[in-house]
Amino acid sequence: MDNTEMRTLYKLIILYMLSKVDYSLTRTQLFGFILDKEYTDFFTLQDVMSELIDNKLIESKSARNASHLLITEKGRETFDLLKNDINESIRGEIDTYLEDNDVQLRNEVSISADYYKTTFGEYVAELSARERNIDLLTIKITMPTEEAANEICNNWQKRNQDVYAYLIENLL
Repeated sequence: MDNTEMRTLYKLIILYMLSKVDYSLTRTQLFGFILDKEYTDFFTLQDVMSELIDNKLIESKSARNASHLLITEKGRETFDLLKNDINESIRGEIDTYLEDNDVQLRNEVSISADYYKTTFGEYVAELSARERNIDLLTIKITMPTEEAANEICNNWQKRNQDVYAYLIENLL
């Protein structure tokens, strides 16, 4: 395969992975799989990812040091036209990876926490839990310092299930 064909294959791998899940994947999750399999190097992958975003085949949304990636409708249509260009063994590796890591991948993207500074100089920690692209819970908490907002975000990542269970138990 020449360089153009290889770059097309890397794009199709990304589109295939995103089309197989009903949630976003992070850039780290995608890169981890592709780099672990040694399909290509980091810099080529970074360049390919930028092309996919620029061509609106995938969209990227940033949240607290993570880029969440979703396939667009245009990306699905493009993938459907070219999906036979991914050989069966690569598809099998992707399918196995997604099946074996589904719970972990889903948990990593379904719980999010981020904070921002308000015009009044306070910080708002925004915490959310999603399942299959449905918001289960969103909480906004105003904090006086960036450190406090950051701490709340970190604790949400660790203790979100306890907080969710507490709220349900006490509100029902």
